[in-house]
Amino acid sequence: MTISSILVANRGEIARRVFSTCRQQGIDTVAVFSDADADSPHVRDADVAVHLPGNTSAETYLRGERVIAAAIRTGADALHPGYGFLSENAEFAQQVLNAGLTWIGPPVKAIELMGSKVESKAMMADAGVPVLTQLEPADITESQLPVLIKASAGGGGRGMRIVRELADLHSEIEAAKRESLSAFGDSTVFVERYVETGRHIEVQVMADRHGTVWTVGERECSIQRRHQKVVEEAPSPLVQRIDGMRERLFDAARLATEAIGYEGAGTVEFLADEEGNFFFLEMNTRLQVEHPVTECTTGLDLVALQISVAAGDPLPSEQPDTRGHSIEVRLYAEDPSRDWQPQSGPVHRFEIPGAAFEVPNRSDGSGTTGGFCRVDSGVVSGSVVGTYYDPMLAKVISFAPTRDQAATVLAKSLQKAKIHGPKTNRDLLVNILQHPAFLAGDTDTAFFDTHGLEALSQPSADERAVELSALAAALADAAANRDSAVVGRGLPSGWRNLPSQPQRKTYSDGSIRGIHSRGDITVEYTLGRYGLVTDRGGVSLVSNTPERVVLDDNGIRRSFEVSVYGSQVFVDSALGPVRLERTPRFVDPTEEIAAGSLLAPMPGSVVRVAAAQGDSVTAGQPILWLEAMKMEHTVTAPTSGVLSELNVTEGQQVEVGAVLAVVTVFENEGE
Repeated sequence: MTISSILVANRGEIARRVFSTCRQQGIDTVAVFSDADADSPHVRDADVAVHLPGNTSAETYLRGERVIAAAIRTGADALHPGYGFLSENAEFAQQVLNAGLTWIGPPVKAIELMGSKVESKAMMADAGVPVLTQLEPADITESQLPVLIKASAGGGGRGMRIVRELADLHSEIEAAKRESLSAFGDSTVFVERYVETGRHIEVQVMADRHGTVWTVGERECSIQRRHQKVVEEAPSPLVQRIDGMRERLFDAARLATEAIGYEGAGTVEFLADEEGNFFFLEMNTRLQVEHPVTECTTGLDLVALQISVAAGDPLPSEQPDTRGHSIEVRLYAEDPSRDWQPQSGPVHRFEIPGAAFEVPNRSDGSGTTGGFCRVDSGVVSGSVVGTYYDPMLAKVISFAPTRDQAATVLAKSLQKAKIHGPKTNRDLLVNILQHPAFLAGDTDTAFFDTHGLEALSQPSADERAVELSALAAALADAAANRDSAVVGRGLPSGWRNLPSQPQRKTYSDGSIRGIHSRGDITVEYTLGRYGLVTDRGGVSLVSNTPERVVLDDNGIRRSFEVSVYGSQVFVDSALGPVRLERTPRFVDPTEEIAAGSLLAPMPGSVVRVAAAQGDSVTAGQPILWLEAMKMEHTVTAPTSGVLSELNVTEGQQVEVGAVLAVVTVFENEGE
């Protein structure tokens, strides 16, 4: 069977990833897009695109009948589901087949068997694969805590909650159900024992309809936030260390694959301990987000293999060997230092050193000898990060002969990237890759708790780098004023023919007004007959334009690239990226925020309000919950007092920085 045209029932980087392989194979491509994605890069990458009216997933990408109709209208003969959305929906897969289209995925029966984590674990237990025991919520005791609530139909950390206090169990189950229903259309959840410091190990499988099953290496994905993977790598440091563990893992993964008559690409996930014992978690009946690390270490194009298997072609009898080491990080528009709050807004510039969607060439049998970087991105310069979908901007993947080299290449690529727009987790990723524990392979699921999220989230640019970057921003601004002046054009900013006061510019770190401000950075300088005079010792000006400033820093020449977007200033240099916000000289009193205000940390929808105006509240008490990017986020009281203002109701949409409520501090102790 020949596949000539493929519709990808997805968006963002995975749609672009599939289109990349299709172009290489001469296959026509069809995209679908929501209102919010009308200008998305994946729409431009496709040969043709079909509009799905609406913004939310439920209105668009989860409407299977609309997606199938789009495939038929455009003459596509196959459908690739990507990951997420309908990729593991057995009913949708059957509808695709009923419409006469080729489903680029496993058999419907296999999806059904693995679609419920509850039923799939029971099946694996019967097959002899070790599993964690499911717990009945009504029977859970204090001695069994902590426990983990999981969505039966989901993944990606949605619908998951850790419960450490028995009193919180019921409310957390209800919250997990709401989140699961929103993300997957299924509110079923289950509870199991929570392993605090486990290792998340998974095996990539590829199977054809002729009985061949490949176990194409393992991946370790232990560093996670909110049960969603942040760093993935192949091979696993744990498996590398323990003799015989890889063979046992592969045997278990092959047994699981054969037990359900699987075809195509899939992933069998396990939770392991430091001694090499492991337990079946789930089987993802689709391509994984982290599939590039397997492609880099094997030289395989897993999407091409998916298409080939769906067309009925057999796999070669011999599966490929793995070489070298690959590490992937997920670059999110989020602020880890503020409880992983997702960010939104325009991406003015997005440039990361590396090739897009490229698999290292293994035609010579030796593989890549030096460091290599790959970027799988759903955004480009000019994109807008909205609030309807996951905030992942890109996956940045390195490949090198050794693990240390792969980590170094990846960290340097991230540091050199020009990412101008919403705040991201870039600094966190760089700090992880350079952390001694990571380099030693000590990467369990408690990595952030063990090493401190606050420390790991610190900016990679040190205090000196921030000072010099702020000075460069001020001098670039001075150059812009000089070049645009009507009178005295060409003279230095603030020029006087007599001694005068220094020029002064003030910046902040770009925080939302009133939220976790880190203080102002004030720059004072004079540009006169003796050159640059500043309080930054040993610094002189070599040249300055509105976009580029060169400074001599105690005999070391440093270049700073300055980009300005309204009040936002981004300074890129070898010292590290610095994000600044220009502070206005005069503040409009009407824009001042009252003390005790609860500000919206992101745009979103109010899904629940837990207090009423006039209530007494305590610091840290949950007041309301916002839903944004398919996750619920708690907004708490900043101080103890009385809820003097409540400006929102359930179901209301709010913008970032909006005043949701105000807590007035008690005037008298004991009030």
